[in-house]
Amino acid sequence: MSLPLVIITGGRGDLARAIAGPFEATGYLVECPGRDELDVRRADAVEAYFESREKVAVLINNAGITGDALLARQSPGDWADVIETNLKGTHLCSQAAARRMMKTRDGHIINIGSYSALRPPVGQTAYAAAKAGLIGLTKSYAKEFGGRNIRVNCVLPGFLETRMTAALSKAARAAALERHALKRFNTCEEAARFIHFLATTENLSGQVFQLDSRP
Repeated sequence: MSLPLVIITGGRGDLARAIAGPFEATGYLVECPGRDELDVRRADAVEAYFESREKVAVLINNAGITGDALLARQSPGDWADVIETNLKGTHLCSQAAARRMMKTRDGHIINIGSYSALRPPVGQTAYAAAKAGLIGLTKSYAKEFGGRNIRVNCVLPGFLETRMTAALSKAARAAALERHALKRFNTCEEAARFIHFLATTENLSGQVFQLDSRP
């Protein structure tokens, strides 16, 4: 009997590596493809990757980039790359995974969103738009796939100490920290524990979970 397969896109990131741990420890087969293995922006690449994977138990759509820039200075190419990676990529991978989950009438799709979808800072127009779109995808997919016992949820992990946030200035980090009631950031490890728990639930779908202390 084969192990249940978990696919975590954007697999080279700090959060992806943290998420993999709890699944590996509980008997899942975990794949964490980076862009070189799975370019989520390209339909042909997504189809080729999923073609040899007949069953998918859990898909975690983690691939994402920020591409921060003031609106007046953001090039069409940079805007498109953010939208295609964060939003289109999630759609393409969800579509491929859902086709396989529908055959087994079981599965869980978890989209990694962002607090920026709710209250975006200046300069994150494309990123905020893409992440807000993920919430819409999540709720729509949950309704569409519920009859096949496929759960779809969205997790907003909060501000994490990762390579993606390492370039922020001290002032920006201090301002972000001040908005947290507990005056501390979430961690990749705690987010990973929640995501693993969520993936094992049977009756939660169409929900958005914010994993920090910002009111």
